[in-house]
Amino acid sequence: MHRHHIETEKLLLPMLTLAKEEARHLQTVLRLRMNDEVELFDGRGVTVLARVVSAERNGMTLSPVAAPVRHAPHTCKLVLFVCVSKAKRMDWTVEKAVELGASQIVPVISARTIVRLDDEDDAEGKTERWTRIAVEAARQSGTAWLPEVFAPVTFAEACAQIRAQDRATTPTFVAALSPDAIPMKQALTKWRSQNPATAGWFVGPEGDFTPEELQQVIAAGAIPVSLGRQILRAETAAIWGLCVLGAEWG
Repeated sequence: MHRHHIETEKLLLPMLTLAKEEARHLQTVLRLRMNDEVELFDGRGVTVLARVVSAERNGMTLSPVAAPVRHAPHTCKLVLFVCVSKAKRMDWTVEKAVELGASQIVPVISARTIVRLDDEDDAEGKTERWTRIAVEAARQSGTAWLPEVFAPVTFAEACAQIRAQDRATTPTFVAALSPDAIPMKQALTKWRSQNPATAGWFVGPEGDFTPEELQQVIAAGAIPVSLGRQILRAETAAIWGLCVLGAEWG
């Protein structure tokens, strides 16, 4: 089934007309024609099956063939705090995070982050790019829910977000190479009976956190965990954590 992301307001209309640019993907990539069907999704849990009733050079018109379907959200909202990696690696991380059910993606600029954002326009441009990648990943993976992709934040701002959460009900785990980090399996033991509504996973940059940063994020409430015997790439560690938490509470 072909899928297309669209705003909620348009999704619920009895007859939906898309302008040329809005219909470009449907017409030139998916090559939909008269009477072809497509699943429309708003990324907020609502999908509608629609049929093409008109396909012209200047746009396309679709009509719903079934009532809107409202899908339940994830049992546990997974928040990925991820230090920004090099372009293709960060793109890949965003894509896979969507496929694995992340609800929020928070890009972080830390001391050892290689990628630097020189101004507000640069940050806005990258956020728009990651959002487009997230939409495409959601379209292909079949999810009804699109994660919120935040603009990059500083390490201090990320710690403030963690600090603002209730430690007793909202765990945030941080990938750590320090000797006092405990295995994830052990760290999850105390949380298995609680089924938290939100859980966070924080991964450092290619060069890892500085010792000071690791202490700061732990002081903010994050639980340091080890990822096994191997040292993983930053993007691999991001996906590893989402897989574990998703399997536990997804």
